[in-house]
Amino acid sequence: MRSIAALVLCFALLAGCSEPPWHMTDISGGMPRLDFRMTANGKPVTGQTYRGKVVLLYFGFTHCPDVCPTTLANLTNVLDRVKSPDVQVLFVTVDPDRDTPEVLADYTKVFSPQITGLRGSANQLAGLARTYRVAYEVKKGPPYEVMHANTVFVFDRDGKARLVTTDTGDTEAVAGDIRRLLKN
Repeated sequence: MRSIAALVLCFALLAGCSEPPWHMTDISGGMPRLDFRMTANGKPVTGQTYRGKVVLLYFGFTHCPDVCPTTLANLTNVLDRVKSPDVQVLFVTVDPDRDTPEVLADYTKVFSPQITGLRGSANQLAGLARTYRVAYEVKKGPPYEVMHANTVFVFDRDGKARLVTTDTGDTEAVAGDIRRLLKN
C-alpha cells in the first residue's frame, strides 16, 4: 500500500510542476523557422541575423490608421514589461512602395528601439507572407488601399515558430509568454 501511496504522491507532484497553458496559440512544429532576406534600415538582414533573440514578426504598413499603431503600441508595452534586450519585434511592411527605409525607421523609432522595420522586394515580401500564410493586398487606387492580416508570430531564440496571436491587447499575458520563451 505504501508504494501505491508514494506513486500517487509522485504523480501529484509531477502534475503540479507542469507549465501553465500559453496565452497565445502554440504552433510549435506547425510553421517553418524564421527565414528571410530583406533590409532593415537599408542594410541586408536575414532570419539568421536575429538568432539568439525571441522574435515577434508582424506584417503591416506605416500609413495604417488604426490596427498597426495599436498593435505596435501593445508590443511596445510588452517590451516594457519584459525588459529584455533579447526580444526583437520585426515590422514587415506590406507597402514597400511608400514605406521607404527612412519612413520605416522614423515610424518604428516612435514605438521602441527594439522594433525594426523590414522591407523587401515584391518577391521577397510575397515569399515571406506565403511562408507564414499572411494575407495582404495593396490597391494603388485611387483610393490607395492596403489590407493585411493582423497576426503576430513569435519565434524562439533558435528561430523556431512557437506562438501566434491576433490579439495583443492583454499585454501582461503576452509578456508572460515571452518571459517563458526567454527562459528556455
